[in-house]
Formats: sequence, structure tokens, C-alpha cells
Amino acid sequence: MSIVDPRSGAPLTPPEPAPSPAAAPSDEQLIIDVDRNNIQQVLEFSTQVPVLLDCWAPWCEPCKTLMPILEKLTREYNGAFILAKLNIEDNQDIAAQLGVRSVPDVKLISQGGLVDHFQGALPEKEIREWLGRYFPAPEDAPASPEEQAAEALAQGDAETARTLYEELVQQHPEHYAYQVELARALVAQERSGEALALLDNLPPEERDAAPARGVRASVEFREEAPTGEELEALAGRDDSEAQFKRALRQVADGHYEAGLEALLKLMQADRAYGDDVARKTLLRVFDALGAEHPLTVTYRRRLFTLLY
Repeated sequence: MSIVDPRSGAPLTPPEPAPSPAAAPSDEQLIIDVDRNNIQQVLEFSTQVPVLLDCWAPWCEPCKTLMPILEKLTREYNGAFILAKLNIEDNQDIAAQLGVRSVPDVKLISQGGLVDHFQGALPEKEIREWLGRYFPAPEDAPASPEEQAAEALAQGDAETARTLYEELVQQHPEHYAYQVELARALVAQERSGEALALLDNLPPEERDAAPARGVRASVEFREEAPTGEELEALAGRDDSEAQFKRALRQVADGHYEAGLEALLKLMQADRAYGDDVARKTLLRVFDALGAEHPLTVTYRRRLFTLLY
């Protein structure tokens, strides 16, 4: 039994994964509208190729954010699955049978049965990770906006990172991680006041969590670090104060590994300096970098070894 696209009336056949863009399946093959006339055929069709069923409604703003992402990924995966779009407002009986209680609700159907689903307008990166559980990633897949923003920030292109994070915040206002990363990009642009104001407006649980604390710490490091003139005045000195101030400057400038190494050595040589300030500053740098950062993992382990 073939599926008929309600937009064109043409029968659809399972799309074959294409070896090259020139042979890519058309939108009519990959993306269809579903209603009561063809929902049963869609379920049967899933025995030949998996179906991503996007349950949406015209009044749902998150649905409008999510749908273009799903369409983009469907084209990118090039026939690994088809995207079927169900307007629950026009097909309330089907939505009830499928157990749809809120939208957007995206269901992966294969062999006529539900494999998995997610609800809400997830960011593109999370959708890619979800799809990655079931389908091999396409060759030469473009980086997600999140990955592009993170890469730009890592390469020192704070302007590009800020622009990308602003777009992500606009698309996903309740995904607070984007607001934290936007604040990080603002700090890199020497716009610390705006960054702190953004963090202050987060819900308390997000404002006090490690990522936001880390951005605040990076602002504090910039404020506490010695100026160029102060560093020149320390030339030739190798006492604990000079070592600590140089380490602060390295951290404030983003030379985290050098700063962490200097702080660890200072702690080992003069634990009492500044009421154990070297150890306390190490912990603040870990906060700034995040728990999963490779430098945090490495130097936290070395700190533990030194202490115990």
C-alpha cells in the first residue's frame, strides 16, 4: 500500500538514502502531512523506513521553532527516515489515540510501533544527539548553531559567538544554558556589566548553578588581576605575592593551563599564603571552566593528590 501526499495527491515510495546531493530524495518523498486519511498508511509505511511524527498545532509557538529544525535535519539525513507532520488541531481524534497531551510532541515510529519520543522545542544539538541514538550521523553534517557558537568563542571570535547565542536565546528563551553562554561571550567582549545583568535575571536555581558562577568568576578574575603596569612593577620578584598575581593575570587573559599550573605550584610551596588563597582560587577557576572541562578534570585530580 502506498502513501499519498495530501498536498499533491501523488503516491509516495520509501526514499533510498542518496549517495550524493544530486540524487537526494525530494521534499515530497521526505516530508509529508498526515491526517485521518493516511495515518494508517504511515504506520504501515514505517515497516519499510522509520517515520518521525511531528505532532504540532497552529497556535503553538514552540512548534513553529521546532518544525524548521526537523525539516532541515530530515533533508540532511537524506532518506534515513521521513518526517510526517500531524496538525493535532485538525486531527484531535488521532492525537488522542496517540496519547498526545502537549505539543510539540515528536515520535519515532518503526515497524508500526513507537520507538521513542520527545516533547518540547529542543535545541538542534539535543535533537541531533537524540537522532544519533538510532541513525548514523550523515557524512559532512554541518555543525549545529550551538557548536558553531562554542567554536567561535574558543577561537576568540566573541562577536560571532554573541550573535549566534543571541539567536539561540531568542529561539529558546527557556533554555537557560544559552543565556549563560551569551553572558560568557559578552564578558569576552569586555561587556561585563551586560553579562552580569543577564545572569541576575536568571531563575535562582540557574543563577546559582556552576555555569553561571563560572561566568561571574571570570568577571571577578578580570577585576582582580593586576594591570600591565602592576606586572612590570613585579619584574624580578618571585615571592608568593608576585607568583599569585601573575597567575591571576594568566587566568584573566584566558591562559588557564598556565594559571592553574602556577597556582598549584604556589599552593605546594606556600600553602599558608593569603589564607590558602591559591587553593581557593583553583576552585574558582574550576567553576569558571566547568566541571567537564579537561583542565578541570586534570587539575582537580592533581589537587586531590596534593591534598590527600
